[in-house]
Amino acid sequence: MDISLAGRSAVITGGSKGIGFAIASSFAASGAEVAIIARGRETLDEAVNTLASGGRRVVGIQGDVASATDIARAYDEAMAALGKIDIVVNNAGTSATGPFERLTDEILQHDFDQKLFAAIRLTRLVWPQMKERLWGRVINILNIGAKAPRGGSAPTSITRAAGMALTKVLSHEGAPHNVLVNALLVGFIEADQHVQAAKKAGIELKDYVAARAKDIPLGRIGRAEEFANMACFLASDAGSYITGTAINVDGGRSPVV
Repeated sequence: MDISLAGRSAVITGGSKGIGFAIASSFAASGAEVAIIARGRETLDEAVNTLASGGRRVVGIQGDVASATDIARAYDEAMAALGKIDIVVNNAGTSATGPFERLTDEILQHDFDQKLFAAIRLTRLVWPQMKERLWGRVINILNIGAKAPRGGSAPTSITRAAGMALTKVLSHEGAPHNVLVNALLVGFIEADQHVQAAKKAGIELKDYVAARAKDIPLGRIGRAEEFANMACFLASDAGSYITGTAINVDGGRSPVV
């Protein structure tokens, strides 16, 4: 099976580290030209330098996807650099959680802006060119709480569930134009946010990871590269008959299929 993205151009939000970086690396290695969007200039530059090794075409764009203005500017910069956008991966966002009664309107609105509206705004900008060329891929990175939310998992489970509905709506509208839209649901994949969570809890990262891995049937956390493999498949022509689905990439952790 040929997993090639040669001749394709991709934009990945939150692409400077963690899952986003792994996806960007997989896409670039498969032949795509890649633009990554991230907030931090230093980590963005480091990511671009790493990804561009071997002559790969990689562009770094600084911006906050929670800002409609930043998304519009980032889109313009990506188009100027790449000429076209075939693939969009809406990945940016952290898993904000907390007791419901403590969730202010401001906390909820920021989560919606960072995750749901960011995906809506960027996809809306790219959508017409994908339809015109009769080829496009949109991949929304969500988490397993979108299907099976737990108590205390808001606001992220709420925004992720909305992202899953967005995925299905767009898949129907894009299908006649060969624009495929899918979601990948994160379980427990190695990422920078877990390093930060371990620090916040005051425990060693290995102990934090071991505790979180106990309820994963495969008995371990996933590697970012394993998650990226599925994203690369969906972005390629090998995944040409898959649209409108939400795939758990979680080692069996989710209680629902």
